[in-house]
Amino acid sequence: MTEQTKSDQTRKKILTAGRELALKGGFSGVGIAQILAESGVPKGSFYYYFPSKDAFGQAMLHDYVDDYLSRMDLLTASPQLAGDKLAAFWGAWLGHEGAGGISTRCLVVKLGAEIADLSEGMRVVLDTGVDALVDRIAALLIAGVGDGSVRPVDDPQAVARMLYAKFLGAAILAKISRSDLPLQQALAETRHIYTSR
Repeated sequence: MTEQTKSDQTRKKILTAGRELALKGGFSGVGIAQILAESGVPKGSFYYYFPSKDAFGQAMLHDYVDDYLSRMDLLTASPQLAGDKLAAFWGAWLGHEGAGGISTRCLVVKLGAEIADLSEGMRVVLDTGVDALVDRIAALLIAGVGDGSVRPVDDPQAVARMLYAKFLGAAILAKISRSDLPLQQALAETRHIYTSR
C-alpha cells in the first residue's frame, strides 16, 4: 500500500469535510469558504485541488461511491451465506444503539434529487454508483439461490433495483417522519421477498 502524499492528504481532508457539510446542508447550501474552514485548509487552496465546485462535487461523490462499494465488497467476500449478507446489508440501513444507519449517511438520499437537476456530471457519478451497487445486490440474490439461502426470483437485476429503490424511498420517509418505522417496514417486506428460510 502506497503512502499518501501531503497533497493527497489535503485533498482527502477537503473531500471529507465537504461530504460532512453536504450531509448536513445539501450541496448548494455549502460554500467553498465553509469547506476550507471545516477542513482547516488555507483559503485560496481549493482551486489547486479542484477546478470548480462542480468538479469538487464529482470528486466527493466518486470518493463516496468508492468507499460504499468497497464496504459492500468486504461484506460480499465474507464467508456467510448470501442471504445472510443481504440481511446484514439491509439491516445496516437502520440505526443501532444510538448510531445512525446507512440511511443517515447516504449521499444518494441526501443529494439525489438536488444534484439531478444541478449537475450532469454529479448525476452521472451517482447513477453509475447506484448501477454498480445494484449489480452487487443482484449477484448476491443469484448466489443465494445457489447456496439455498435466497428464494429464486424471475429477474434478479430488476428485483435488486426495486429493493434498493424501496430502501431509498423508506430512508426519505424516515427523514420526513423522524422515525425508523418506514425502514423497519422496508426491511420486513424485503426479507419476505427473497428469504427462503
